Amino acid sequence: MVSSQTLRVEEKTSKSRRLKAPKGDVSILILTVILSAFGVLAIYSASRYVAQTQYGDGLYFVKKQLLGFALGLVAMLFCGRLNYRRLKGKKVRWVLYIVPVVLLGLVFVPGLGVTNYGATRWIGVGGVTLQPSELAKYGFVVFAAAYMSDDVGRMRTFKGALPVLLAGGVVCGLIIVEPNMSVTICVALLMLAMLYLGGMKIRYFLMLCIPALLAVPAMIIAEPYRLSRLSAFLDPWENPRGEGYQLIQSLYALGNGGWFGTGLFKSRQKYRFLPFAESDFILSIIGEELGFFGITLLFITCGLLIWRGISVARKAPDFFSFLLALGITLVYGIQTVINALVVSGSIPPTGLPLPLISSGNTSLIITMSSMGVLYAISAQATKEEGAGKGKGTKGRKFFIR
Repeated sequence: MVSSQTLRVEEKTSKSRRLKAPKGDVSILILTVILSAFGVLAIYSASRYVAQTQYGDGLYFVKKQLLGFALGLVAMLFCGRLNYRRLKGKKVRWVLYIVPVVLLGLVFVPGLGVTNYGATRWIGVGGVTLQPSELAKYGFVVFAAAYMSDDVGRMRTFKGALPVLLAGGVVCGLIIVEPNMSVTICVALLMLAMLYLGGMKIRYFLMLCIPALLAVPAMIIAEPYRLSRLSAFLDPWENPRGEGYQLIQSLYALGNGGWFGTGLFKSRQKYRFLPFAESDFILSIIGEELGFFGITLLFITCGLLIWRGISVARKAPDFFSFLLALGITLVYGIQTVINALVVSGSIPPTGLPLPLISSGNTSLIITMSSMGVLYAISAQATKEEGAGKGKGTKGRKFFIR
């Protein structure tokens, strides 16, 4: 006979196993925290002088970033335990898409919209500002992933893909009139990638790529300042004190860094030579202080995070999880690559922060939250694989082109 004490022990053991949450890819959380913490350090170095002269507080930007880091950490841990499959619900997906779209429209309401350097991209209430485009990117990812996973076959027709096209087009349209061409391009690239991953036929995909490519020069021609930026990109020395100034100062910073850098906190360009040193061009300051090897190490870390995201998608237990994981990874990867190309002078200058690194609480909190969702997908895949319910997406075709 089995003693009552033995039965109680077995019952407690069984209960603890049920309560124990499945472990996901912890490296995603670790890499996110490392990059975010490094971002706080980089912002301290890049912004200290400007913050002191402009706000009378050398820690002005650092304090804001630390608050965002703390809130982002809480949000990431919360999302890591989230039942992300609830995001697929029709009501939830529409709410997550419509709310950011409404917020994008509210930036043009007098008294709510905040304008800086000729662009209205933020909503300000009291001392708190919010950048709706950061929410819109992930809201679109959730909507697209949920819609396309409902019926894989519908994406084989142009009519079936139309709702995703319209959803992405609305977001792009609202962002470009802020104006914010860089984020518009990011969302457009994200939309095309999601359509391809969702199973759109190649001929339809190519038909979309052609007008998308033609739209870029059209948007440049539509605004004189974009033509000036293009001219500065082609020859920054033509107007070294005007449109070419920022790119020249960025290249000075990177060149001054050499192989090993000038040393942490020893940048020269941050002393008001390089505009937006703490945000869009923080990579230039990092390159100056830590050199080529420092930037290489940073991009290896960023690459590892992207690779882990792709790995999570590859092992995803279902099509919705697959699309959601890749969508989150694409948002981070596209923006990281474009920021690096801008800072290095490989593409025309544009205002786009480096995710998890640049100053900006909205971007930091939302990006960290998305990495929590990515972790939750990996945890669910581990759970179902352990139970023999899922084998990931490896070797499986979700769609037929």
